Amino acid sequence: MSERCFKCFKPKSVCLCRFARELDTGVKFVFLMHPKEFRRTRTGTGYLAHICLKDSQIIVGQDFANNVQFQSLVNDPQYFPVLMYPGQDALNINNDEFIERIRPAAPTAAPTDTTTATKRLLIIILDATWFCARKLIQKNPFLLELPKLSFAGSYRSIFTFKREPSPECISTIECCHYIIKELQSKGVVDPAIDPTPLMTIFKEMIKLQLTAENERVLGLRTNSHDYDAKYNKIKELPKYLFE
Repeated sequence: MSERCFKCFKPKSVCLCRFARELDTGVKFVFLMHPKEFRRTRTGTGYLAHICLKDSQIIVGQDFANNVQFQSLVNDPQYFPVLMYPGQDALNINNDEFIERIRPAAPTAAPTDTTTATKRLLIIILDATWFCARKLIQKNPFLLELPKLSFAGSYRSIFTFKREPSPECISTIECCHYIIKELQSKGVVDPAIDPTPLMTIFKEMIKLQLTAENERVLGLRTNSHDYDAKYNKIKELPKYLFE
């Protein structure tokens, strides 16, 4: 068995950490990772987002109502916790009241009353397949009692070799990239911060995965799982992976 990197969980021979760049966005990202996602080291993007986002956390489990680490975060008065989750009642950057709650105060601004002071945004992301994400919600219905956050824009995933339930379903790392871009447009995140490294490391992961699949088809790499047998055609690496 090949030795693995303990950051990106890839074999050290194809470690992706060299493509990572730490981003200090001022936003706290917390990834609630389903145990099945924790074991899916081939295409999971939660790890990659975590190593790029300063002060982010991964919490693995299924019962978060009784998770001391998670509960201490959502109940910390310095944070404004939101769950990335679509819905008609979800907040987005077009909600002025929401933006005012989380927009950093100017350095020269006078202290304000604690009831109106801005809070640090804490974004909770369910890092799991859509099936397992629904299971997490079923086991933790209190999550839906948190303010929900969604995108103001519409996005499509470049994770083209992975089947998603609908075109607008995007990966964890893409979710982080796009929400940072939207928050930058409202001054919540410093516009000088470049979130491109999130997509860079993601593209490198896709290149790695597609190359490995092609090597299995060509017999240059042994199949490591039963379902590898379904890959029997050479796939062209899309041009956008090199942009």
